[in-house]
Amino acid sequence: MNTALAVHNVSYGYGATSILDDISFNVPKGAFYIIIGPNGSGKTTLMKIMAGSAKFKKGRVDIMGRPCSQYSRQELARTIAFVPQNIPDDFSFTVRDVVLMGRSPHQGVLGLERKEDGRILKQAMMFTGIDHLAHRAIDQLSGGERQRVFIARAICQKPRIILLDEPTAALDLAHQVRIMDLMEQLKREKGVTVVMVSHDINLAAMYGDCLLLLKKGRIVSQGRTDEVLTFETLEKAYGCLLLVDESPLGDFPRVTPVPHKLKLEI
Repeated sequence: MNTALAVHNVSYGYGATSILDDISFNVPKGAFYIIIGPNGSGKTTLMKIMAGSAKFKKGRVDIMGRPCSQYSRQELARTIAFVPQNIPDDFSFTVRDVVLMGRSPHQGVLGLERKEDGRILKQAMMFTGIDHLAHRAIDQLSGGERQRVFIARAICQKPRIILLDEPTAALDLAHQVRIMDLMEQLKREKGVTVVMVSHDINLAAMYGDCLLLLKKGRIVSQGRTDEVLTFETLEKAYGCLLLVDESPLGDFPRVTPVPHKLKLEI
């Protein structure tokens, strides 16, 4: 079985409003799989469904070859870690305390910290480069530092799959690249399957093994970056003029939006 996560004909909505409509795709084991699309495409809802935190009205989600419904809550937390888009910054837990929370699915009823928990905690903090922040309060950190803390907490769960909802949103360029490099390293060195939502098409092109392009709850395209990031598919999804050419950094597409003032001159 080479599929880490499979979504079969999933639909989701409330009342007469449809958010996702008959979505199907497979995420290969060990892949860096990136979901893109304009606002209102249903990307965050899809992530919550894959994480097991949103109930869908039709379809099935399989995790490591088993239906999600067959997993207990604790077993699911040992298999999938989810880093949401909105990282809280209004509580005063220390970095160490927050990262250690990732060990709760592996602890007993009393939740007592064991020697093994401390070892994994230290590894996760060193891997994400936040070990020097261990005793700092979360509300004293920058956005990029907080993002790495919650990724470290996810790593502490020792998951086979990690889901991230726009982890680079609102970060500067240096922190965006650092987060993406961290996910690439996690995939390569730990064998973790990474599934991410991103608004940045060019970051998706540089890092993604496979892309899924959504619009209004439907799949526009899925596959390799060069299959998905074409002028035709992107114009259909985003409804604006784009230039798609080969990146000078490698064999992957580069996408440049064409401003209205330049469009008038073409």
